[in-house]
Amino acid sequence: MRTHPGIFTISLDFELYWGMRDVVSEEGYRSNLEGTPEAVRAMLSLFEKYDIHATWAIVGFLFFPDRDVLMRHLPEPRPVYRNAQFDLYRYLIENRQLDKTSHFAPELIERIAETPHQEIATHTFSHYYCLEEGQDAETFRADIRQATETTKRETGRQIRSIVFPRNQYNPDYLEILANEGIHTFRGNEHHPVYDASDWQGRGLHRRLVKLLDTYVNLTGYHTCAPSDLKRVGGLLDIPSSRFLRPYSPVFSLLDGLKLRRVKAAMTHAAKEGEVYHLWWHPHNFGKDREKNLMFLEKILEHYRMLRERYGMRSLTMEEIEKEVGC
Repeated sequence: MRTHPGIFTISLDFELYWGMRDVVSEEGYRSNLEGTPEAVRAMLSLFEKYDIHATWAIVGFLFFPDRDVLMRHLPEPRPVYRNAQFDLYRYLIENRQLDKTSHFAPELIERIAETPHQEIATHTFSHYYCLEEGQDAETFRADIRQATETTKRETGRQIRSIVFPRNQYNPDYLEILANEGIHTFRGNEHHPVYDASDWQGRGLHRRLVKLLDTYVNLTGYHTCAPSDLKRVGGLLDIPSSRFLRPYSPVFSLLDGLKLRRVKAAMTHAAKEGEVYHLWWHPHNFGKDREKNLMFLEKILEHYRMLRERYGMRSLTMEEIEKEVGC
């Protein structure tokens, strides 16, 4: 029986090309990157319209206006990944000309910070990969310390939440985060197909199941009661419920199923007094903005209905942690 109103939380992994460099060329992702500023502004307008409290997990590199300024704020020591594709410090040092739209976003971050009910969280300073060979606790600590100092300096805010890049949750690093004042993290869905893994662990079978799970309920709603949220290493784990896949012409005929999947889980959370946690990357909406934003608004309209009917609330990750208080 429901004892408390359900909670709808959104977290966004704001990373631009820093989070895509090991996946696609900058030119190949140009449309998404160039469209991200307008997508962010439009999302913020929708969040204000529907009174959405969202958590923006921001890569620290984005706070700087250009490469030269960023180069003066690099932490020491730094990871040396076995796979050079993951080494964004090496990429930064070797590339003297970085397109600002693809790599930096201080004005957008300021806009986010000025919008009511938006939490500024971290996606680490350098899009740090916590499960890849070549990283360790010492370099992770330096990275997170630089992220917290940069956020404090640029926004006046203390980071309270983190989203691990590539969802590479590493329990060995939770004590470091707690010591830096971080109280909560976005965990992965509680199903083996969503377990954290390094890049080599992302097998074809897992990717296929995740894709199908977007449209058909293969693994459950992934909601949980606030009282069932667990602290791990001093941090509250607020697990993901669903990645909001962007519009795809290949799968567009299945968009109705995708929307129904999200709405059904949200409704379940509202009726049962549970948490539903939706996430995506702002750059996902950079291309096909109109279609993606229309889809998002349908979700937010459904949230408004659930709020009116069942008292569902929109909370940031930080707000959930303060309310749960366990």
